[in-house]
Amino acid sequence: MAKTATINGREFRAEARFQRTSPQKAKLVLDMIKGQRVEQALNTVHFSTKRMAPVIEKVLRSAIQNANYLAQEQGLDVDIDNLYVRTAVANDAPRMKRIRPAPMGRAFRYQRRLAHIIVTVAEKRPGVNVATVVTAEEPVVAKGSDKKAPAKKAAAKKTAAKKSPAKKSTAKKAAK
Repeated sequence: MAKTATINGREFRAEARFQRTSPQKAKLVLDMIKGQRVEQALNTVHFSTKRMAPVIEKVLRSAIQNANYLAQEQGLDVDIDNLYVRTAVANDAPRMKRIRPAPMGRAFRYQRRLAHIIVTVAEKRPGVNVATVVTAEEPVVAKGSDKKAPAKKAAAKKTAAKKSPAKKSTAKKAAK
């Protein structure tokens, strides 16, 4: 398990590379912990029944330790209790090509998927919300475009309806 730690605006990260699972399965666990406080995320992962949960817990603990280590090394004032999971990503890794025996001496090829798991933790600032919801009362539309767009759609529907009866009537006239 390769681990890296970077500090960009008090972000600390850890990676687990070439994990023997598909990224889709790892994302199921990672989506549960995104945006959560570190303590709550650890509890969530610890009690998860997914097979990748222990690996993700290890990566999350590594990111927390990276934050602690860099805070001591660089003299930063980082409160470990205020950390939250900023990003949790599972990316594709190179696939392993395998062969499965098939009937009559043939062979079927299949791919074993691997994943790179990246967890980033950051310090929650007192005045900033982690998840901000943006609600707009009216959608933003360019000037004049809201009147023209429905007219084009309505015209397209009417012309399509007129074309089909016209074809039938011409076919009937040709038959007579």
